[in-house]
Amino acid sequence: MTWTVDEQLALTATEAIAAIQSGRLKAADYVATLLARAASLESLNALTTLDLDGALAAARRIDALPAAALAQLPLAGLPIVVKDNINTVGLQTSAGTPALEGFIPKANAPSVQRLIDAGAIVLGKANMHELAFGITSTNLATHAGPVRNPYDPTRIPGGSSGGTAAAIAARIVPAGLGTDTGGSTRIPAALTGIAGFRPSVGNGGAERRYHDPDAVVPISHTRDTVGPMARTVADIALLDGVITGSGALPDIALSGLRVGLPAPLWEGLERQVDDIARDALRRLEAAGVVFVPVAMRELDHLNGMVGGPIAIHEALDDVRAWLVANDAPVKTVAELAARIASPDVRAIYDGVLGDVLAVQYDDALNLWRPRLRAYMAATFADERLDALLFPTTRLAAAPIDDVYGSSFVSVDGGEPIDTMDAFLRNTDPASTSGIPGLSLPAGMTPGGLPVGLELDGPLGEDRRLLAIGVAFEQLLGVLPAPTL
Repeated sequence: MTWTVDEQLALTATEAIAAIQSGRLKAADYVATLLARAASLESLNALTTLDLDGALAAARRIDALPAAALAQLPLAGLPIVVKDNINTVGLQTSAGTPALEGFIPKANAPSVQRLIDAGAIVLGKANMHELAFGITSTNLATHAGPVRNPYDPTRIPGGSSGGTAAAIAARIVPAGLGTDTGGSTRIPAALTGIAGFRPSVGNGGAERRYHDPDAVVPISHTRDTVGPMARTVADIALLDGVITGSGALPDIALSGLRVGLPAPLWEGLERQVDDIARDALRRLEAAGVVFVPVAMRELDHLNGMVGGPIAIHEALDDVRAWLVANDAPVKTVAELAARIASPDVRAIYDGVLGDVLAVQYDDALNLWRPRLRAYMAATFADERLDALLFPTTRLAAAPIDDVYGSSFVSVDGGEPIDTMDAFLRNTDPASTSGIPGLSLPAGMTPGGLPVGLELDGPLGEDRRLLAIGVAFEQLLGVLPAPTL
């Protein structure tokens, strides 16, 4: 079979793997097509590193396997990108910051290694908001530069996993890995029209779904996690299954599902976001989903007492530990911070170096976070909810601020709001409480910008949450490709 370029670019991860395993598509041909796509869309600045020789060599090794061996690889020949703060052998892990530029780790992060062992091919490393401390992926042009949204290159793709999202949305790859501390897989997924997943973290120990110790340039060991991103929820479920060794998704029927609508996360939305989200609700309700309004009036307060102190305080020790464990070219956080390029990240690291929230940290971790976790668990249990549902972000993609990186936005002409606060508001509670969250496309604004819906589930119910996401996606559909 002869595949056109457009046919190859349109393949989802699941479709591409099936075509390669059946012999209908050569992995080397597919990788070559995607490498050419990446080169032609260099202006999006989605990637920091492109591994032309390595990716093609890996694809040829896949093509040389006998059919029986190919069938045993669940990700046979699947090209992916990996966020530039996740350790990869032979490819830099710079976290988008000058002090780590060109640094090559000695081992792959476990999540990356499991995907490679299953047949995935790392096409390259994805650009990101510097040191993952931001939600715009707008970096100073003199260094990593801003990642651009494929649906409108004058706008942000979200962050901090903006490069992974932009590469997937632009059809450079069908899937990839990001990381999520407060919303960094889900926000860019929403703003670029793809799906993004934050797996359960829970207490950070036995409740943690993905285990990548010392293998990701960190912010917070309590909050950080690797997370898969793809154009479909089914593809995310595939990657999640490989990383965790999970079996098939459970069967889910829309009729009778009880889904909570948390009032605080439906307030203060941009009108066009609200319109698209409520249209999705009407379609889901017509299919039998039962929506349950939940007040959750303590959510903002509890979440506010947890998130900032943990992230700002833990970054100091966690980044230092990563630098030492990985024999990085700089050994202290002060050395790293001295070379930060982006003004918004430099301002945050002033707080990290000063440990300005140390006094609040113990209460945040040991008092307020347990209360928040109990509050979330009680909401699911008391209301007999299968999931919570709300718009992933309050507004669609904002214009790029290439001077500061992240400043202020306005919702429908209202008072200016800090950009990070505005976009994190809805995603942060899942992060601080450690429960799984999934963003999937809901539709597009009249101006052609994607809007996402987030599903949050009870702790440890990741596969069931993904199954609900697949069922929602089958009804709501996927978005058309951007015109590039």
